Amino acid sequence: MTLRDVAIELSERLGRIFQQNANGHRPVYGAVKVFQTNSHWRNLLTFNEYFYGDNGAGLGASHQTGWTGVIAQLIHQCSESLFLE
Repeated sequence: MTLRDVAIELSERLGRIFQQNANGHRPVYGAVKVFQTNSHWRNLLTFNEYFYGDNGAGLGASHQTGWTGVIAQLIHQCSESLFLE
């Protein structure tokens, strides 16, 4: 893979932590049912301090404005196809 391909793959993998899967659940919320099912919370995205490596569940402090907030920029870039030639 080229460095560009690696960057795209990593961005897509990180983005999938926050996207709803086929069951309508987001990996970032892990087993927290209120965030997975409650209509008032299910679309409120939080950026945790770090993530569980096996399933992507958010751990540590939520509502981070630090390095994990970079996912917002990556989602924006991918949605506007900035990684595509």
